[in-house]
Amino acid sequence: MYEIRTQKNEIRARYKDKRASLAPEQKRARDAKVCSLFLQLATFRFADTLLLYAPKSGEIDINPVIDRALELGKRVALPRCDAERAKMTYHFITSRSQLKPGAFGILEPDASLPVYDPLTDEGNAVCVVPALVFDKNGFRLGYGKGYYDRYLPAFKGTKVGVIYQDFILNRVPRGRYDLAVDVMVTDKGVRALSVN
Repeated sequence: MYEIRTQKNEIRARYKDKRASLAPEQKRARDAKVCSLFLQLATFRFADTLLLYAPKSGEIDINPVIDRALELGKRVALPRCDAERAKMTYHFITSRSQLKPGAFGILEPDASLPVYDPLTDEGNAVCVVPALVFDKNGFRLGYGKGYYDRYLPAFKGTKVGVIYQDFILNRVPRGRYDLAVDVMVTDKGVRALSVN
């Protein structure tokens, strides 16, 4: 266990530095390409509910996806983290103006907004999952807090990872409870996966 944690921390440090070294105009262009490819997917077109995220510094900026989904009348929910209980819930928004800085300084919806329940949802839901890196089988390495690892097992919809192509490794260290995404969208293309 200690060895896996050490490997994960080494990868995190390396790819945080790599991401921070991207020139702002290069990052904007790569982010725009990821968003453009995602918005062209049938997965997006046929989704009625989208679980998205407010990007923190360095993460792929998917705000254009949030805006487009809201324009199309799709149900959009973003995560809210309870740092004390290490739990994440998704709350529906109708505008990005409803987001305020929350846990870890990340923009979050207010706790009073309606909650998305993955256990009762019968619609066509898509969860967009951020990461520092993915591997070629769709397993992710995040920031080590475990919010997505605890949330995703109950989610029945399609899991989509967004990542830069050169941030996909052959294999990331993983535990027995780690789940892979179903699709990866990069700045170079889309990759459907059939792991899990």
